[in-house]
Amino acid sequence: MEVILRAATLDDAPLIKIWDLDDAVGYSGGDDDNHDWDYELSRSVRWREFLIAEVDSVPIGMVVIIDARQEESHYWGEEVPPDAWAIDIWIGDQAHRSRGHGTKMMKQALNRCFTERGASVVMVDPLQSNRRAIAFYRRLGFKDVGPRRFGNDDCLVMSMSADDYRTVNRVARTSGAAVTDLKR
Repeated sequence: MEVILRAATLDDAPLIKIWDLDDAVGYSGGDDDNHDWDYELSRSVRWREFLIAEVDSVPIGMVVIIDARQEESHYWGEEVPPDAWAIDIWIGDQAHRSRGHGTKMMKQALNRCFTERGASVVMVDPLQSNRRAIAFYRRLGFKDVGPRRFGNDDCLVMSMSADDYRTVNRVARTSGAAVTDLKR
């Protein structure tokens, strides 16, 4: 099944709010994800992109891509390297989890960061207690940077450099592994 990423709109706010109520989505996001989606989705800023993942035209999840240096709250700190981007991802409906959609979503998000945005590094920050998410990111090629506390959450910061991204994709293509069309 093909996963398509499209720009999120204000019309998506009610569904995103429902996804936010799911315990698994809440667990993956920690305690700092109380967003006013109506407000956030109506704002257009250069440093952030909200994307809805769809399978067969059915919304299944969300990807948030953020310029870690430019975003207004400075969540990632003041010492962020140039061209550093961050990705947050979740699948909102249980029926669509553990089916490979997250991998396809992340590959497309990574492509956007490295190819379209010129990222030098992409970061993620799963909760340290979320072993499944950490294993998922490691399988994709992310490396552990180290623990960090964000608000009340103990997270593991992980990163992938542009060189690592190119290497992972080159190996996947030459090994004959199935690679999703990353240009979507």
